[in-house]
Amino acid sequence: MAVTVNDVEHIAALAKLEFSNEEKEKFTHQLNQILNYVEKLKELDTENVEPLSHVIELSNRFREDKAESGLTPEEALQNAPSRTEKFFKVPKVIGEKGS
Repeated sequence: MAVTVNDVEHIAALAKLEFSNEEKEKFTHQLNQILNYVEKLKELDTENVEPLSHVIELSNRFREDKAESGLTPEEALQNAPSRTEKFFKVPKVIGEKGS
């Protein structure tokens, strides 16, 4: 199935894009080249090739779901540029006028 200029215009309209006539011709040519390449892939013998979802084998590496101790408040705040008692201190951003 070849792509025509009308197909490119239809796709452009769906995407709300506008192209010059030269661009439409160029895209038509490029899309047809892509389709020709995909057609070549049909020539491959895939008889003994198992379908796969990823090109490399992946497996989940689960760990036991157990509670562990986290950072102490002091450890969490040690690199804070500004803090109040045991909390991060940040500039007020809600309720400011003029924003």
